[in-house]
Amino acid sequence: MKYVKWFKELGKEDVGIAGGKGANLGELTQAGIPVPPGFVVLADAYFAFLDHNHLRHQIHQILSPVDVSDPHQLNSASQKIRKLLEHAEIPAEIRKDIFESYDKLGKNIAVAVRSSATAEDLPEASFAGQQDSFLNILGDANVLLKVRECWMSLFGARSIFYRATQHFDHFKVSIAVPVQTMVQSDVSGVMFTVDPVSQDKDKIVIESAYGLGDYVV
Repeated sequence: MKYVKWFKELGKEDVGIAGGKGANLGELTQAGIPVPPGFVVLADAYFAFLDHNHLRHQIHQILSPVDVSDPHQLNSASQKIRKLLEHAEIPAEIRKDIFESYDKLGKNIAVAVRSSATAEDLPEASFAGQQDSFLNILGDANVLLKVRECWMSLFGARSIFYRATQHFDHFKVSIAVPVQTMVQSDVSGVMFTVDPVSQDKDKIVIESAYGLGDYVV
């Protein structure tokens, strides 16, 4: 498949094609950690979607005059671009790869559809939490819909503002989309092996909640 790779095919060196989440899920899978199975709709799919619909020039025309410090201009530009993406056609080859991969996970299985930007978790910038993720998605048509919404979230007002102020080219930052089997967890959490506030390397910090982890994040 051209636009999809399974977690077992990816590793930490694949951030450029699978984004931060996708590459790390692959690395954990290869290390033998019991990661719920899934696949990544690669960053190439997003770029192919833009090019298939000739969207780069239209997006550039919308963004080039915008003063991102003006909330009205920023939100207006975001809405226009998201509408363009919402009504653009997803190429047949991408749809086919997603449908076939979802079918291999299981019949009508619940999945998480998560954004995974190729510029996440950089030493000089963090894009974490700026793009959308969706839980308990059922059915191949709904998975495809949520993949599109992950792509659209790359042009949310907050994401546009952050890229502009951090001097990132809007078309150099791409987005991959991991699709992962849901686990209906009793408890979820995030563990930091270094205290993220004090930078104390002798402290491990765990933040947790009952149920799914979106309450923590």
